[in-house]
Parts: sequence; C-alpha cells; structure tokens
Amino acid sequence: MHNTLELLKPSTFPSISRRQMPDTLQINIGLKCNQQCVHCHVNASPKRKEAMSDETITAVIRFLETGKISTLDITGGAPELHAAFRYLVVEARKLGIHVIDRCNLTILFEPGQDDLADFLAEQGVEIIASLPCYQADNVDRQRGEGVFDKSIRALQLLNEKGYGREDSGLPLNLVYNPQGAVLPPAQEMLESEYKTRLRQNHAIEFNQLYTLCNMPIKRFGSTLVTKGQFHDYLALLKASHKNENLDGVMCKSLVSIDWQGFVYDCDFNQMLDLPLRCGGRQRLHIADLVDLDLTDNPIVTCEHCYGCTAGQGSSCGGALNQ
Repeated sequence: MHNTLELLKPSTFPSISRRQMPDTLQINIGLKCNQQCVHCHVNASPKRKEAMSDETITAVIRFLETGKISTLDITGGAPELHAAFRYLVVEARKLGIHVIDRCNLTILFEPGQDDLADFLAEQGVEIIASLPCYQADNVDRQRGEGVFDKSIRALQLLNEKGYGREDSGLPLNLVYNPQGAVLPPAQEMLESEYKTRLRQNHAIEFNQLYTLCNMPIKRFGSTLVTKGQFHDYLALLKASHKNENLDGVMCKSLVSIDWQGFVYDCDFNQMLDLPLRCGGRQRLHIADLVDLDLTDNPIVTCEHCYGCTAGQGSSCGGALNQ
C-alpha cells in the first residue's frame, strides 16, 4: 500500500475561513467491513480488527450530552458490525440527536443483522447508503461480485419499512462514487436518472442522491499510484477547483473522530493522520472537546482537499453547488 501523504503537498491549497462551532460529530466506529471496495478511502475490509473501545464510546456519549452537537454521523467500516453500534444509536436518540448510519446495504443480510432494518426504522435513523451505479456490472466491479443484487434487495426491504417514502420521516439517501480517476457528473441530473431507473426496474424509492469525488488517498490513492494516474488525477482536481466551494466544505461545521477517539477536521484528514490542532496542542481526544470551543479554530489542509472543491464540490452530503 502506497503512502499517498508523501505525494501530497500541504502548502498549495487555498486558505479556508476558520470553522464554525461544529454541529455534526462524525465517528469512525471501526474498520471491519463485510466488503472490500476499490474506492474505499479507509481501507476497510473483513480482515480489519480496529474497533472503538467501550471507554471511547462512553466519552462520545459524554460529549453528546453537552448539547453542542445536533447530528451524530456513524461510519466505518460497516459501523453496524461494532458490538456497541445499537447502544450508541439508542443513547444518542434519547438525547434528541439526529443519527446517520453510513450503510453499505449488504450488511442487512449478514448473520445477526436480521432485525437491523427494523431497529434503524424504530430509532428514526437516517440511512446514507452506497450505491455507485444503477447497473449491476458497474457496482460489482467496484464493490464485489453479487453486491448489486444484494443492494437492491436491501433497498426494497428498507422501502418496506418506510424508508425513502414521502412523509415517512425515514430518509434514505444514496451515494454515488465515480468508477475511476474522473469527477462525478452533475448531481441533480444523475439523481433524476437514478430515480427513474431504480423505480422502473426495481420499484425502489429514495430521497436524495449524493455524488462524491474519489479522494486520492488510501486504497484509491494507492490504486492511482500503481496505474501511474496519481499526479494526473491530482492535476485534474486542482484544475477543477472553484473558490466558491470553499464556503461549503464540511470541515467548517463538522469534527471527525477515529476509532481511538482522536479528533480531526474531517474524515479524509483522519485517514492521512492529519489531526485537528487547537491552542498549540497537536492531538486532541474526544474527551477534550467537552470543555473546548472550536469556533474560529484553523483547519488543517493539504492537496487532497481539492477533492472537496473540484467542479460542483463534494462533501459527506454530496455536491456543494448545483
């Protein structure tokens, strides 16, 4: 696995106006996943064992109890594989916090997850699910043989539980990633195509499609290096940068926590081990945030940040500018 951080320069990305008080806490609860996708920027796989400890889970809940955060965004790996996933969801919902589950869909059919769809619906959890195409060949090429058919069955099951249905209060949003070293197409246009195809071919409904740019880091970055495409892709991101996207980048209102509880400006910085810095401290833990105000704190940037500002922009909530 290539260390793409060595190929990224910290000084070329434009300055981002300092952050707001964060309203979203995104946590990577563990790196174990039942899939091993080509585009995965966290190198998740069935072989990974890293998982958030009970002590860190407790620290997360203690921070949520401060009332500073309105949204808890849980990711992984497949976050549902963590033994404390459901406990964390329940505790957050008791506090009135909106919970997002970054779901790969096929997890619904893993052993021990038979009631997962019911649990998520009962708790009112928003699902953001990966589906990189509405065609089987493209999905299976990126995510593994048979993943498309399982994903379709999972979406149909979620629809049965009310997800994606108008006025159900159960948001079901899908995520698109390009197949390779290209920018995603216009989000609004692609969302319309997804809705038409999935409705006509599989009777599936969903709320929104989020188009995300592939980041030149970890597994995808290593693939680019192997194919000799890394520098060309980075040049594409730089050439496609738009200053107007700087105002909408997710790191201005979000903090990211790794499975050990350490704090980052975003999930991508987490994967490059570029920690959030505050008051001269080089590495903060979630426990430190209880009494800390991050308003106006500087944001750590590097060349991979062009992936968030290229073209229509890209964040965990999809395109920044339509």
